[in-house]
Amino acid sequence: MSEKPSQPPSESAFKGLRGIFWPIHGFELKKFLPMGLMMMCILFNYTILRDTKDTLMVNAPGGGAECLSFLKLYGVTPSAILFMIVFIKLANIFSKERLFYVVVAPFLIFFTAFAFIIYPNKEALHMSMATIQSTQAAFPNLHWLIPVVGNWSFSIFYILSELWGSVVLSMLFWQFANEITKVNEAKRFYGLFGMVGNIGLLLSGPTIIMTAKYAKSLPQGIDSFGVNLKLLMGAVAVAGAIAMLTYRWMQRNVLTDPTLYQPGQGKKKEKAKLSVVESFRYILKNPYLGLIAILVVSYGVAINLVEGVWKGQIKIAFPDMNDYNMFMGQFSTWTGLITILLMIVGNNILRKLSWTKAAILTPIMILVTSSIFFFFVWNGTKSSPLSPMMGTTVVMVAVMIGMFQNVLSKGTKYSLFDSTKQMAYIPLDPEAKVKGQGAVEVIGGRAGKSGGAFIQSTLLAAIGGSVSLASLTYILGPLVILICAIWGVSVFGLGRRFTALVSAKEAEKAAEEKASAAPAEQPVTAKATAQISN
Repeated sequence: MSEKPSQPPSESAFKGLRGIFWPIHGFELKKFLPMGLMMMCILFNYTILRDTKDTLMVNAPGGGAECLSFLKLYGVTPSAILFMIVFIKLANIFSKERLFYVVVAPFLIFFTAFAFIIYPNKEALHMSMATIQSTQAAFPNLHWLIPVVGNWSFSIFYILSELWGSVVLSMLFWQFANEITKVNEAKRFYGLFGMVGNIGLLLSGPTIIMTAKYAKSLPQGIDSFGVNLKLLMGAVAVAGAIAMLTYRWMQRNVLTDPTLYQPGQGKKKEKAKLSVVESFRYILKNPYLGLIAILVVSYGVAINLVEGVWKGQIKIAFPDMNDYNMFMGQFSTWTGLITILLMIVGNNILRKLSWTKAAILTPIMILVTSSIFFFFVWNGTKSSPLSPMMGTTVVMVAVMIGMFQNVLSKGTKYSLFDSTKQMAYIPLDPEAKVKGQGAVEVIGGRAGKSGGAFIQSTLLAAIGGSVSLASLTYILGPLVILICAIWGVSVFGLGRRFTALVSAKEAEKAAEEKASAAPAEQPVTAKATAQISN
């Protein structure tokens, strides 16, 4: 039997190491552990899909890291917008529980079908290498777009893998978390959600490495990467099924427990659901959501500009698809380890510091690490004094520094950026939480990546031919610095509004409690809330 609290949980109950590593009450484990398991499964899939989609497209016939810019701009972004339109329609038809299943199941079905049906027949479905090369010669300004079209099933796999992170993790999981978590719980839960969830990264990295090693040990004549792909997508299907079953268990056992969840808290009337056009108009008119969108877009553009250059260096260092995938598995393992360490630090930062101070650390980390990476790649195109000392090639040094940059950036993103961003949604009304958050996460996230992709693809198309992104670092580096500056200014603006909105909600709750205790008194209600949306 779990303990039932006689009064709201107090953070002061946690002292010493318990306060640092596990500030969770015993009765809260029923809610916290299943959420952590869900996030672990979702991140496990996210990591495998992220590494596999890059391996497929970067090493596709005629392809390269430069293809990713065109694919993100002309494939991922339109698909995200289309999905958002469909999602809003589905949200008006299905309950929240059914909506989760209706959205997640098609992803798992496609990934399984891709590995066992589509990829084995890729030769019959795709353009031949000769056709791709002749078309590239005829249209040099579209050199990197042609492989995206020629290898169309890889492109669809890439698009859906990108949407998995935005839809299932950023939107469905965090909407559910925000629905059942209070602000005072979020300060303790959200950092630890990430820490428990990032065990998925620790599991996915070794999984990718083991399947790649097994595939490379197979006799010649067998499509080793095809075998690797079947093993990985089988693991994705299992993890996805566990996440769905856990969500169902929570619907039956957590959302029915008044100790852990009270629906309709605040006793507000539910607003009418908005149409697609009204939803977009609502977001554009809400400056609070607009600032969150700037944060999401800034992260997407900045990390995309860095990763494009880095993945090009990885392809040169690891031309074999299994070797490429194995390296990405090692990268994911390190990302998981560093992220969990940063989660411990980040969770305490969220509890001890203000929202603004916690949120500003991510743009600072990306600014510093990306500046080092771009400077080294730009310098390395001419000479590399560090290479002889490290006993490796210029390309390998660039790959290692890029991995260092990505591990720290993603670790900070998972430990602080995601948590602070999701905390910013909690004080909003239900309409903004569901549809506003959905539009910001899916469209805002894709706009961020497509913004970086637009910059890269425009430069590549303007120059034409087989020009690489590494040769454009003198342009891309200063752009990242500018984006991080805009990001920082937006953090401070959102921080002021978040603080005011939380204070308004607390004042409104206190007034309602006072009114229920003394019905004769007139409650002072959400005067401050109105000014947030103006």
